[in-house]
Amino acid sequence: MTPIPKPNVRMTPSASLGPGPSHPLAAAQPAEGSQIDLPGAREGRFVTPHPGVEVVLALGSNLGDRAGTVHAAVRALGDIDGFELTAVSPLVESAAVKPDGVDPDAPAYLNAVITGRYSGDPHTLLAAVNRVEADHGRERAERWGDRTLDIDIIAFGDQQLRDETLTIPHPRAAERDFVLAPWLAIDPDAVLPGGARVADALAAIGNNVVPFSAEPSSAEPPSAEPSSGAGR
Repeated sequence: MTPIPKPNVRMTPSASLGPGPSHPLAAAQPAEGSQIDLPGAREGRFVTPHPGVEVVLALGSNLGDRAGTVHAAVRALGDIDGFELTAVSPLVESAAVKPDGVDPDAPAYLNAVITGRYSGDPHTLLAAVNRVEADHGRERAERWGDRTLDIDIIAFGDQQLRDETLTIPHPRAAERDFVLAPWLAIDPDAVLPGGARVADALAAIGNNVVPFSAEPSSAEPPSAEPSSGAGR
């Protein structure tokens, strides 16, 4: 996998090189293909001097080359004007969630969470995120339908916003283990907007995500098919 070209990202001396002992991915070593590489550093907590607001983005894909799509999307997000990538989670796998609940017959998702600092406004970031989705074949034909790529803005600093295109913080983040578990993997002290600890929220709902294995899965289709605010 080609490394993500973010030359200014560096690791703090005290940063974890992987999941800490208390978070839900600690029991398993990262599988081959599960990590999104940054040159000169590994997964964990990253910091870089950059103005702007701290943002949390969640990525998911359940069609086509899921891992390749998520890797490429992280690179594209890192190239957004005014955005500086600060941390990338391991990839995890989760069951598809539809309006009526978990759909075991749908292709499984690969998920990741990234954090960064952004110097623009929420709607400008949303427009940039939607362009990345469109560049990877995202179509909005069905609510919570299968998709090549889904990117949600989970948090934008302490801002609260609700309009016809965007709700911040994400209204279902605290109910989604595929958001909370990878977020906790890069920040064991993470806090949801409003003050609840991510670790406590995950403990309350239970964690059913699993570390991603690069081995082929029967749930994964052999080829990509086309399929904002708040996604699933």
